[in-house]
Amino acid sequence: MKALIFAAGLGERMRPLTDRTPKPLLEVGGKPLIVWHLEKLAAIGVRDVVINTSWLAEQFPQALGGGERWGLSIEYAYEGETPLETGGGMLNALPSLGAAPFLLVNGDIWTDYDFDRLPREPEGLAHLVMADPPGYATHGDFALDEAGHVRREGARRLTYAGIGVYRPVLLEHWQRHADGDAGTAGNGKPRFRLAPILRAHMDQGRIGGEHHTGRWTDVGTPQRLARLDEELRTLL
Repeated sequence: MKALIFAAGLGERMRPLTDRTPKPLLEVGGKPLIVWHLEKLAAIGVRDVVINTSWLAEQFPQALGGGERWGLSIEYAYEGETPLETGGGMLNALPSLGAAPFLLVNGDIWTDYDFDRLPREPEGLAHLVMADPPGYATHGDFALDEAGHVRREGARRLTYAGIGVYRPVLLEHWQRHADGDAGTAGNGKPRFRLAPILRAHMDQGRIGGEHHTGRWTDVGTPQRLARLDEELRTLL
């Protein structure tokens, strides 16, 4: 199984820390956020990793090289100067990922979730890991029903944790389901969000998921980064 790490965001809420460093390369617990993911991917036998980049893209190969130190082969999928959002970024990386299901993880999260729990072959088009909504975003993203299907609405809404397994065919005919914000970047590449595509397929029960009750942090602000760093240094 190959893996895709989303690392193209501008990190605007993290400024000034991200003025000179892309968010996934900010350190917590003594190493960059993205390195925590690379170590976990290598530990479960993943060998091929695609990292999509945009903001300060040149820093990723400088910091991570080709992945040899983790026993990985890293390929960088440059989106251009304008990030392509989650859907466009995934579409841009598909030529490097092939036709088989792939593992996806956001480069700006930290979690104790065990990647080895993810299904190599999701029953539907995707399998999403969900977490309890954090205090700063209590509404949640989607609901998870008793049968393990992710739904648009439900009694208990959870937050998408930025981890999952996706089939590339999810993005076939993506234009039918993209929202009104979809468009093109300056380089002509499609720019669209992934959430509306997922919601469209939830209606047919084609998106599965699970609830992770362990530790998970969306490192979206300098305060959250500092808090996580302190927690990890206490544990290590």
